[in-house]
Amino acid sequence: MADATAIAVVTTVHGRLGHLAGVRRGLAYQDVGTDVRHVVVRMGGPDPWRALEGGPEVVPVDVPVPGGGDTGRLPLAAARNAGAAATDADLLVFLDVDCVPAARLLRRYAVAAATTPGLLAGPVAYLPPGAGAGAGRGPVDEAALAAAAGPHAARPAPPDGELLPDDRYELFWSLSFAVRRSEFDALGGFCEEYAGYGAEDTDLAFAARAAGLPLTWVGGAHAWHQHHETQDPPTGHLADIVRNARVFHRRWGTWPMVGWLAAFADAGLVDWEPTGGLLAVR
Repeated sequence: MADATAIAVVTTVHGRLGHLAGVRRGLAYQDVGTDVRHVVVRMGGPDPWRALEGGPEVVPVDVPVPGGGDTGRLPLAAARNAGAAATDADLLVFLDVDCVPAARLLRRYAVAAATTPGLLAGPVAYLPPGAGAGAGRGPVDEAALAAAAGPHAARPAPPDGELLPDDRYELFWSLSFAVRRSEFDALGGFCEEYAGYGAEDTDLAFAARAAGLPLTWVGGAHAWHQHHETQDPPTGHLADIVRNARVFHRRWGTWPMVGWLAAFADAGLVDWEPTGGLLAVR
């Protein structure tokens, strides 16, 4: 039986220990009056435990990387499922290692979950290089982070305390969201056919839509995404994205990540039929 008094924050880790320390600093000062557990799922890479000082109780989980080392596909879907299975908390909050939570994030998710079923997604703003949680102890300087961060142009950011229903399930992201355990289990968790980068979060959203579960944006469940180097389009993940896109198309009859697939096609990296079933690396 799920523990109705507890919240579990599930974070998957493969390196980025400085970012993990920022997550921990944000979790240490949550304005929520309930038991909080931090499930840290290691997917290979360096030992993360030295970055876990302070903050809520840690539940450590190890998930092996198929292929081993840094060369295999990170099992993101399987790791998140393993994190959920490692705790009996009733409310599951998935928070990526990149994301520093605002002090009210868990409270806003808990209040929303008390009245609203389905997937609860919080706004995430993106920090520039050099901005982050910083070293040391004490609460995060949220005013400084808010001043430095830019909102995501394509996703809603409702005011603090507002719940915004949305039928655009393709906008759902897994870097910060909450869901009741019973609903997560009913959906079967993340589909573990996906491995490596891309589409496992959109798949969960489509499964929720098929099950009649709503998607709601939760104002005030705010997080700041710590900067790290990226590619646009992410050609370093080309093989994973193509593989996962094929899985998604087979399951749902439509293509995910269409912006990236179009960019890959324009660059001559893939053959792709947006209205058909062809997607292949050249």
